[in-house]
Amino acid sequence: MSTAPSARPRRANLALIVGLIVFATGVAVFLGTRLAGGFTSATPAPSGIAVATTSPTPAPTPTPEPTPTPTPAPSLEQLIGQKLVVRMAGTAPSEAILERARNGEIGGVVLFGSNVRDEAQLAAATRTLQEAAQAGGQPPLLIAVDQEGGGIRRIPWAQPVASATRMGQLEPDEVRSIGAATGQALRAVGANVDLAPVADTPDDNQSFMRDARRTFSDEPEVVARMVTAFTEGLASQDVIATVKHFPGIGRVARNTDRFVETVREPADALDRDLAPFKAAIEAGVPIVMLSNATYPAFDPDNGAGWSPAIATGLLRDRLGFSGVSITDSLSGTAKAREVTPGSLATAAVTAGTDMILISGAEATSAAVYDELVAQARAGMLDQAALEASYRRILDLKATLGG
Repeated sequence: MSTAPSARPRRANLALIVGLIVFATGVAVFLGTRLAGGFTSATPAPSGIAVATTSPTPAPTPTPEPTPTPTPAPSLEQLIGQKLVVRMAGTAPSEAILERARNGEIGGVVLFGSNVRDEAQLAAATRTLQEAAQAGGQPPLLIAVDQEGGGIRRIPWAQPVASATRMGQLEPDEVRSIGAATGQALRAVGANVDLAPVADTPDDNQSFMRDARRTFSDEPEVVARMVTAFTEGLASQDVIATVKHFPGIGRVARNTDRFVETVREPADALDRDLAPFKAAIEAGVPIVMLSNATYPAFDPDNGAGWSPAIATGLLRDRLGFSGVSITDSLSGTAKAREVTPGSLATAAVTAGTDMILISGAEATSAAVYDELVAQARAGMLDQAALEASYRRILDLKATLGG
C-alpha cells in the first residue's frame, strides 16, 4: 500500500522558488540602475560594495572685467598752467615759484645766466623744481635753456663751445657728436630742453643773426643738414630740441626781442627760408619756436607767435607739424610794441600756439597766468583748442627720460 507525500517538503520547495524569484528581481533592478547611469548619493549601494559618489562639476565663475577708472578731465587751471614756461629768479627757486609748480600753474622753467653758478647748484635747483611738481601730482616740468653755441651758451662749461657758424663748416657727424655732448651736459644739471638749434637762413642783406654767428650757413641745404644733425645728437641723450625761429628771422636786421621787425619778402621767396624747418619737421623735431617778427606775406597784422595763419595754417596745416609749438619770449617784444605780455599771450593762445614763453619777472608771468585763467573761465578761449594743446604738451613730457 502506497504512502502520501509529506506537506513539509512541498512548502520548503515553494519557499526556495520564491527566494530565487526575489533574488533575480533584485539583481535585475541593480543591473538596470547601473546601466541607467550608475549609483548616486541618493541610491544606496549594496552592502560591501564601495561606490564613488558622483556630483555635477560646477561651471567656472567668470572673472568680471575690471571697470576702468575714468581719467578726470583737466581743469581750466591745468589747461592754462601747462602752457606757461616762465623765468626763475636767482640761483635757487623761490617759494612762490615752487608753489606754482606744486599747483600746476606752470609747465616749464627757462634758465638764464643769472640762474647758473656751478653744476652742483644748478642740478640742485632743477631737482627742487621737479620735486615740487611731483609733490603736487603734476606732470614733470620742461627745464629749458638757450644752449646754441658760441656766445649763446647759458651753461658756460657745456658744449657747444663752437658757434653755429663754426659748426656749419663741419661734417654732419661732427655736429651730431657736439649735439650729443651738449645733451649729456644738460641732462647732468636737470635741463631737458635745449632752445636750439637755430634754423634761420640769412640772405644777402644785413642779418643780426648772422652777425652774432648764430646761423649755420647762408645756404638752406647746409642749414637743414646741420639742424637735423644737432637735433639727433640731443635726442640721443634724451634732451628735447627746439628749432627756431619759425618761419625764419635770417633776413631781420635787428633783434626781435627788442625791436619790432617785419620780413617783407613775398611768400615764394620765403619758401627758401622754410626749407630747414621742413627738414627738421620731417626728422621729427619735438618743438618749434615761433618768431616775434611779422610776415605780411602770411599775416600783415600779427607776429608769427600769435598769428593763426602762421602758427596753425602754415606750421600745422601746410608743413604737417604735430609736435609742440612755443612762442619766443613775449616779454621784450611786448615792451617794444607797447602792449602787455598778457595781451600777446592771449593772442598766441587764440592762434593755436601751444606754449607761451614769458622771460619777465615771476610776478609778470603769474599775472599772465591769472589773466589767461580768467579769460578761459569767461569762455573767451576755445576749450577744444586748449585741450588739444594740453594733450600735445603731455605727450611731449611723456617722452622725457628719467
